Amino acid sequence: MGEIIFVVEEAPEGGYTARALGESIFTEADTMPELREMVRDAVRCHYHPGSGPTAIRLHLVRQEVLAA
Repeated sequence: MGEIIFVVEEAPEGGYTARALGESIFTEADTMPELREMVRDAVRCHYHPGSGPTAIRLHLVRQEVLAA
């Protein structure tokens, strides 16, 4: 497997969430460094040793609302 992509968003209550595209993997953390470790751990737990992705891509999504 090549790479797995996670969509990362700021959680409304604070912190961050990460959801894998095409896989049932979801995790959350209070800070980005913690989220990176949580994502790595979730990927290790989801796949058998040697069958997981060689790279993890985090796609950061940020919403911003502007007054019209």
